[in-house]
This record gives sequence, C-alpha cells and structure tokens, in this order.
Amino acid sequence: MKTTLLDRQTPLDRPAPTASADHLTLRRGAARVLLGNWTGASTVPSRTLYPHQWSWDSAFIAIGLRHLSVRRAQQELESLLAGQWADGRLPHIVFNPEVPYGAYFPSPDFWRSSRAGHAAGAPAAPETSGIVQPPVHALAAWLVHRADPAESARRGFLARVLPRLTAWHDYLLTRRDLGGGGLAAVVHPWEPGMDNSPAWDRALARVEPAAGTFRRADLDHGDPADRPTDLDYGRYVRLASTYREAGYDDRATRHEFALEDPGFNALLVTGELALARMADHLGQDGARHTERAAELTRRLVDRLWDDDAGIFRARDLVDGTLVDHTGIAGLLPLVVPGLPADVVRALTDTLDGPHFEAPATGLVPSNDLTGTTFDATRYWRGPAWFNTAWLVERGLRTHGRDARAHTLREAVLAEAGRTGFAEYVDPLTGEGRGARQFSWTAALALDLLHTGHDPDVPASHHDAPLSRTDQEELSR
Repeated sequence: MKTTLLDRQTPLDRPAPTASADHLTLRRGAARVLLGNWTGASTVPSRTLYPHQWSWDSAFIAIGLRHLSVRRAQQELESLLAGQWADGRLPHIVFNPEVPYGAYFPSPDFWRSSRAGHAAGAPAAPETSGIVQPPVHALAAWLVHRADPAESARRGFLARVLPRLTAWHDYLLTRRDLGGGGLAAVVHPWEPGMDNSPAWDRALARVEPAAGTFRRADLDHGDPADRPTDLDYGRYVRLASTYREAGYDDRATRHEFALEDPGFNALLVTGELALARMADHLGQDGARHTERAAELTRRLVDRLWDDDAGIFRARDLVDGTLVDHTGIAGLLPLVVPGLPADVVRALTDTLDGPHFEAPATGLVPSNDLTGTTFDATRYWRGPAWFNTAWLVERGLRTHGRDARAHTLREAVLAEAGRTGFAEYVDPLTGEGRGARQFSWTAALALDLLHTGHDPDVPASHHDAPLSRTDQEELSR
C-alpha cells in the first residue's frame, strides 16, 4: 500500500533540525499574530479587514495553532462547525454578532441565512453566509488530532467532528454534483477561495452586475490596486443575491456561474482520505471514504486534466468546456497521493517552467506570469499566496520531491517573516501586499517551522519558548 503524508510517522525522539535565530524570531512573531487575532472562540484572518470567521482560513489556522495549543486548534474548527447547515454545507463566513454590519460587506443582513436559508437548514444562530469554501477541514482536523492524540481522545474531538465533516463532504458530492460527472461544483467566485482569478472571467461575463458600489469597506483598509474592481463586485453581488432568492437551493437556482475547480476537488480528495483515517481510528469502517477518494481522483484526471498544457483546468458546466487559464488552482492537485506518475511529472515541470517561476521570491504566483491577464498586485490575478504555497509544498513531498519542497518551504518562511506575515506578495519584487499580520500566513509558517520532514508530527518539544505572557494566554 502506498504511504502518504497522512500515514507517515516519525519517532518523536528524533533530533530536530537546529533552528536558526531567524526561525526562532519567526516562530515568536507568528505566535503573536495568532494570539492577537484570537477572539475568544476563533481567529479572524486580520484585524483590519476581515472581522469574522472564514471557513478555509480557520482550517489553515488550526493547522498552525496545533503547535501552540491543541485545545485552541480544536476550538477553532468546532467554532466553525457550529455554523453548519442541516443539509451539510459549511458556510464560508460565520458572523460575529458583536461586529457592526457596516464593518464588512456583505454582512448578515445581505445573506439573511436564518430566513432565506431556512429550508436548507441554516441555523437560527449564528448568522452565516450561504456559499462555501474549499474543503480543507477534514485534513486540518486529522492533523490537529495527530498533534496530541491523548488530548483528542480525552475531549472526544474526532467523535464529535467526524459526523459533521462527513455530512459536509456528502453535501458536496451530492447537492453540488451539478455536472453529473462526480465532482463538486462551485457556484460563486468566492467559493474556490480565489475570488477574482482570470479563470472566472469568461463565466462572469455572462452575469449582469448588480447596481451600486459594494467594495467601500475593502477600500477603507486596502489599496484599490490590490482589490477586485467595482464591476467584479457587482457580479459577485448578483450571483449571491440570485442564490439567496432561490433559498440557497442548489437545484432550484439557475446558475450562470457553475464550474468544477481542480483545487477545490483536489482538497476534497485529501479530505476523504483524512475522513478514512478518522473513521479507522475510531473503530469504524473508513473504506467508503478511501473508495470515494480513489473515484474522485479518477474523475479529477478524466474531467479536468489538460495533457497538452501539463496542468489541470476548471470545467465550465454552462457550456461544458475546459477554461483556457493557467493558474495556481491547476497545480494544487499535487496534494492528491493517487495521481498517475506522468501527471505528477508534468505538473512539476509546469511548476518549474516559465508560467510560475518567480526567482525574486521563490513563491508560486497565482496566475501565469507569461499571460496577458497577469497583474502582480491585484488579488488572485498574479500575487503569490502563502496558503497555496503550503499546499504545493505538501504536494511535492507527497510525491517524493523533497528537495524542491525544501526550497519552497524556505521561501515561504523567508517571505512570511520579511513582509510581517503579509496576506500575499508581489512575486516579482517580494513586496508584501494586502493585510499584514495575516493569520493563515502566520499559522502556515509556524507549521512549516515545526514539522521538520513530517507534517503530521509536531515538534513542540523542540520549540523555542514563548514569552510568559503568551504562554499564559494560550493556557486560558
């Protein structure tokens, strides 16, 4: 049986690599970011722009938090799961009721989840959005469990989250199989997490934008050159309001935007493998999840692989075609352990080719460097992001490309520290962009610092000590 990064274990008494002074400073800085963005129940992505709890942010944050406080990492995920709908969907925002509506748009009064989503089982509280984000959560839960299995067992962590995470995946594999090809579809550009990627341009051109100005809160805290345009926001609002008026019913909504995204579905595969391990650990049969992961992998390759281009593409379900766009989402299936060897070779060649090679930073740009749509500073149209770098690094190690993974790991650590844990980075100059003190940047840098060669085994017993104040805060 093939060994993957979900299975590989390393003795805890193996000496850790000697940490440099820079790495010790980086760890303390990352810890301070996560402590500063903690709200008491969960972590906001940043204090300046994102005042609520975001779905895939929390999954990445929990992966880093496990090195500081396993209990807090568990709480991060369970706080998010408290917003789950009865149909299984895990909404992309769980709103903090103490935050004024005007602090972020779209706010709860736009989504109206408890009313508009009543038929789909939206909770009465907390208020949430009605769309979703990539399913990183099962992987995060498994890694959090592995960080301290005894504490996980004592609190019954896996037993509580496994049914919820299974329902989440069931929702994606049934209600969201809009193309009938066995993959999950996204119905809004915010769902794959790469909001204004050029991959969505053609599909969004079909959408009549809503009238109004919607990005004011963004521009209060960010450079207009970094953010999506007013036209983008008008189309985002139109899609979300159409979905809301249909009661967030996936079958009743006339979707002008419906695509099978390779990154989203690759993470669903890794999530199914994590669910299998959770079930096996609890004495249940994980075979259903293992089989689903294998079938999803086959469908991912059959439906979304472009052999000529050496990358995965999104499939537009409105016209049935592959989207002619080369972007970071097409590299993320590297995290899937069961990919054919020739696909892995082609993906790594593409990663190291002219489309993604950015020597100034060593990170991976979100958009094809050679394409006409590349923009080094505007959100997902060019900047390099730390969460996608973490996924690519993990994917490289999944397939034994350890030397290349090490190079990327060192680039992530260097740029995270140098930019003050920026939200994203100009891949050509290394300039930090977006918010600073960004939670998933800090969390994933922390994870790469303290996992050595195995992301499943924490190295907390080798960690540099935090300040007494930080230790007291984490123990609360």
